Amino acid sequence: MLTNKTIVLGVTGSVACYKAADLACKLTQAGAKVDVVMTDSAAKFINPLTFRSLTGRTVFTDMWDTLSASGVDHIALAEAADVVVIAPATANVIAELAAGIAGDSLTCTVLATLAPVIIAPAMHTGMWRNSITQENVAKLKNRNFTFIEPGYGYLASGCIGEGRLADIYTIMGTVRQVLGRTGNLAGKKIVVTAGGTREPIDPVRFLGNRSSGKMGHAVAEAARDRGAKVVLITGPTVLPDLAGVDIVRVQTAVQMKQAVAKAVAGSDALIMAAAVADFQPQTTSAQKIKKAAAGGKMTLPLVATPDILTETKGRFLKVGFAAETEDILENAKEKMRNKQLDLIVANDVTAPDSGFEVDTNRVSIIGPDSRTEDLPLMTKKEVADRLMDRIAVMLKPKPAPKGHTH
Repeated sequence: MLTNKTIVLGVTGSVACYKAADLACKLTQAGAKVDVVMTDSAAKFINPLTFRSLTGRTVFTDMWDTLSASGVDHIALAEAADVVVIAPATANVIAELAAGIAGDSLTCTVLATLAPVIIAPAMHTGMWRNSITQENVAKLKNRNFTFIEPGYGYLASGCIGEGRLADIYTIMGTVRQVLGRTGNLAGKKIVVTAGGTREPIDPVRFLGNRSSGKMGHAVAEAARDRGAKVVLITGPTVLPDLAGVDIVRVQTAVQMKQAVAKAVAGSDALIMAAAVADFQPQTTSAQKIKKAAAGGKMTLPLVATPDILTETKGRFLKVGFAAETEDILENAKEKMRNKQLDLIVANDVTAPDSGFEVDTNRVSIIGPDSRTEDLPLMTKKEVADRLMDRIAVMLKPKPAPKGHTH
């Protein structure tokens, strides 16, 4: 997604400038060509040499300088950009852009570019909430600028409130989303489930499993990066929210079924990457069950949870995951037949480098007619991309028969 993309990173005069250095580093590590444009105020917080060292490219600070050794000025930057990101963005720069003022290299670049512009504000809470700032933000949103809302927490002033620069993970995700708007899943709606469910025994205990949600999150991210509108229905995880993805949080299998039934309306695909509990307690105690009162033993009657894939009906692609411990392919193919799936992804969760709570996976993707593609060990993000390759082809409109017109 980011490889060989030209990203113009605008850095303005906020104490959060040091976070922009981390962003420049991570964008560069992801394969992007990062051209940093700094305002005079930003250069007072952090030396331009820092960004040059991190990106290996010229840093632009003065529009009156002669052309750099690379022969690039702000007009050439504007034309070369695949996306412009201003992080951190001060209230002053937001106001200048809203008014169409081109007073320095950064504002000239933004006014001259046809590339999408992403703005990540950072300022004191009072400045952010000020009606003038909010009017300027609204103007820019109406002009199709993308804003990343500031975070809540401790500010440089010592106060607590809104105004912190959004975390780097969120900014990176937004860049990927914006760059992927015209991808091969543009216009498609994809529903993804992730994580395990928790079936309560009492207010303290639950039945669950080891699912971390990493595979489902990777699938949702891959779909988003290809332009899809993504709804991620997730059980409890510690993973951060995905930028540009609608998140629905649930606890139990019943709640997940209800959320899926609502989300699949108008969808093109349902991808069930969640490890939904197969059983739930027949009854749930309203109070914590005491070990002494139970005599040191507990008999826990269980009943089956809903089969979400089987019970969810609709005209959309259905993709399942099979986390198995033996007879991997045979069990996955049987699950595919029983649930009438279009694709199923099978893996051996007993392998230490594949399955639960790790960043890698080794899977087999089984398609129609039981055709199987065995993938080598790769990251879950890479697995998700390979799966999306298959789904994009399956969702591509079929050509009309020869001799027919519409």
